Amino acid sequence: MSYRSIERILIAAISVIMVLWLAIPFAMALLWSLVDPSQAWSYPDLLPPKISFERWLVIWNTTSLPTAILNSYSLAPLAAILTVLMGAPTAFAFGRLDFPGKALAQLLMLLPLVMPGFVVAIFFGALLFSLGFFARYPAILFGQVILFLPYAVRILTVSFSQVRTDVVNAARDLGASRLAIFRVAYLPVLKPGIMAALLIVFIMSIEEFALAFVVGSPDFTTIPTILYSYIGYNFIRPNAAVVALILVVPNVILMLILERLLQSANPASVSGKG
Repeated sequence: MSYRSIERILIAAISVIMVLWLAIPFAMALLWSLVDPSQAWSYPDLLPPKISFERWLVIWNTTSLPTAILNSYSLAPLAAILTVLMGAPTAFAFGRLDFPGKALAQLLMLLPLVMPGFVVAIFFGALLFSLGFFARYPAILFGQVILFLPYAVRILTVSFSQVRTDVVNAARDLGASRLAIFRVAYLPVLKPGIMAALLIVFIMSIEEFALAFVVGSPDFTTIPTILYSYIGYNFIRPNAAVVALILVVPNVILMLILERLLQSANPASVSGKG
């Protein structure tokens, strides 16, 4: 068997796996979201007996979904920007400086990633309430920034480590200001990492449930808290499908944008070769 035949078989296998993993669940969620409330969809029907957008209208008009969307999509960009700004100095130190205990510091920065989300949310909520901090929106925003900080630091550390030292030194020797050095030597290399960190934190903020539930309940709702309410004790699959699509579709679009941005990055700038 030739190398080209093996390559084609692998491509076909990966395509089948992607269809089974992504397309089928998405199609099922779309079909469930279109099930009309007047006629249930059950075995042995392969398709819903009646299709309508009634579920979408009912959920929009009878739940706090509009407020939840506003909360989620106002929290996410703020959390992304603040996380990147707060993580940049630490990432610079990890990527550009050598100091005693650097490896240990990097390990400690990544340790929160292995902690269960609900454990972090419960202890964080208890800490805030013990300090008398009861404002839901800023508390969740602050908690998300702390929770997602390791991701931003890790991504930006790689970007900072790829900045060419000779370009920085040349700009400094020519008398460039700090702002000019950053614009010429750092920004072209950091831009893909910054965009990746912003989008990843944005998506993670949209999907975050534990912190929003523990700290925000019962007054503050986000899209995931509404989704989990439909898949909890009173399981309503069509309603859960509607909220799941509202949660997933924008994230898929953002991930495609992220992939496009990373592919359009200049390899010469990132690798230092040209």
